[in-house]
Amino acid sequence: MDPFRAAELSDLIQRLDAEIPIDPKLLDLVDQALTHVSSGRTRNLERLEFLGDAVLRLAATEFIDRHHTDLAVGACSNLRAQLVSDRWLAEVGETLGIEQHLLLGRHAQGDRSAQSRLRADATEALIGALYSALGDLETIHRWLTPHWRATAQAVLATPHQFNGKTSLQEWSQGQGLGLPDYSTEECSHQHGDPERFLCRVSIHNKELAEAKGRSRKEAEQNAAAGALQALEGSDAPQASQ
Repeated sequence: MDPFRAAELSDLIQRLDAEIPIDPKLLDLVDQALTHVSSGRTRNLERLEFLGDAVLRLAATEFIDRHHTDLAVGACSNLRAQLVSDRWLAEVGETLGIEQHLLLGRHAQGDRSAQSRLRADATEALIGALYSALGDLETIHRWLTPHWRATAQAVLATPHQFNGKTSLQEWSQGQGLGLPDYSTEECSHQHGDPERFLCRVSIHNKELAEAKGRSRKEAEQNAAAGALQALEGSDAPQASQ
């Protein structure tokens, strides 16, 4: 590995956790984790991203088990979904400036709409690289726990902003209005485009909100959150008598 690249990656690892011992195996795996498929290189982040996905879910589950023992199982599942989401991974990657260390092909370099997706993939692969090199979850916990604490606090304080579909469904059924109706269309075919999907949500034939997202799921969640905000400030639809 190029000495400049090795020094750059060593600095990145130390910013994650100063206690991590730097050795050639770890540097090699981190280099692989930060090599995108578009680079054309055989050793890229794909397999480490696959590993990192499983490691992240297990570590996030342990975090919830350690720090949120009072939550019901359903609430634990909802919280974990936020602690392992692509949006959350992209935010963690952004705090690291991870895109500065990514080896990308020319097409990926020019695709600014995919930057969030690239940060999320690389962060997940970096988790896989650390676990593969060090063989335990404690380093993952030391790195990610501060991020998880902040996200968990926000999720538990304002759950409708993070799990709007469930909250909206509970409200509409409690009012005897049945289930919310989501109508979602694909507006572009650009992977990672934050406005790729447009969703409109209605209850009892009254449209309440519309929102966009990178995926159908994200667009629906955003629309549900918008509907809940609209319901707080206007007359809600009523069940027919």
